Amino acid sequence: MNIGLILPGFSADEADQAIPVQLALVRELARQDDVRVLALRYPHRRDVYPIHGAVVHSLGAGHWVRGWRRLALWWDALHMLRRLHRERPFDVLHAMWADECGLIAAWAGRWLGIPVVVSVAGGELVGFDDIGYGLQRSAFSRWVVGQALGGAARVIAPCTYTRDLITTARYAILPEKIRIIALGVSTDVFFPTDDPREPGRLLHVASLVGVKDQTVLLRALARLGGDVTLDIVGGGPERERLETLADSLGIGERVQFLGKVEHLALPTYYRRAALHVLCSRHEGQGMVTLEAAACGLPTVGTAVGLLAGGDVPGIAVPVGDDAALDAAIRELLADPRRREVLGQRARQAVCEGFTIRHTVAHLHQLYGELAH
Repeated sequence: MNIGLILPGFSADEADQAIPVQLALVRELARQDDVRVLALRYPHRRDVYPIHGAVVHSLGAGHWVRGWRRLALWWDALHMLRRLHRERPFDVLHAMWADECGLIAAWAGRWLGIPVVVSVAGGELVGFDDIGYGLQRSAFSRWVVGQALGGAARVIAPCTYTRDLITTARYAILPEKIRIIALGVSTDVFFPTDDPREPGRLLHVASLVGVKDQTVLLRALARLGGDVTLDIVGGGPERERLETLADSLGIGERVQFLGKVEHLALPTYYRRAALHVLCSRHEGQGMVTLEAAACGLPTVGTAVGLLAGGDVPGIAVPVGDDAALDAAIRELLADPRRREVLGQRARQAVCEGFTIRHTVAHLHQLYGELAH
């Protein structure tokens, strides 16, 4: 099958973990399919290069291409897809975001007569003005999302939470157009070991940006006893403010801001923690929930993404409620047996339905339905 993937960015080479789950997905797809990736903005060079059996066509537009200059990028992408289709016809086009990637795929699909799949991957259906997050904050961005979703033969939601956002959105997407297919985790990388976990050690893995809402997590930690510590893996513009907040709450010595950690090094952190904590205001899926689960580590977190609908076993609390988050963490830390059982159930859920191989199998079935 000839598959065209449209992404905002993709790995510059096989060692570049720009978006690890997308690299893993392409590697699995390319084992049996002809996969061509159109990367709009990253890497920051115009190039054609192979990765894991796929071929990447990078337009190198960069994140700075904004405003009306985006039209030139979209035109460039459309003509690139037409040229590639003439060389070897695509069976399906799949955009991995319902933003400009989805718009380009939808327009190209109509132009060239190719079935189109669009995945909702992040903040396309929400808008938080106070933190400048989400594509529902402007009329133009809402129009782009509408073009992407309306032009797709199928729309993929990674979990029930995101499916519900799609069905209640202003775009009137028919329920039969929506499929739930999560982006799975690589269990060759993320798996449990017999190494002992450290009681009282919490782990949080996320970029330090407003939508991840680490303020709630720090306030919850301040409510917990002094023997509870927190490792925060990830970098971002909120780090200085969060470090200052931790100090003001009297927990500075109990929080380690570890910065960015290489993707392949993450399992070490999941394996030594007692609990993984999610505190986001919104997650399209929450890849870290699956990574933790694959390592046998349960997640306590806000009711977003995979946790909200119980797609993966864990404990969900209301968004923004530090008291509820504190209570849930406190309860599980006090019950090692329940924590262990919850981690085992989470691991089992991953193995039975949330690996990258499950993702590829579901996508192949969907692509086959559309291509024939």
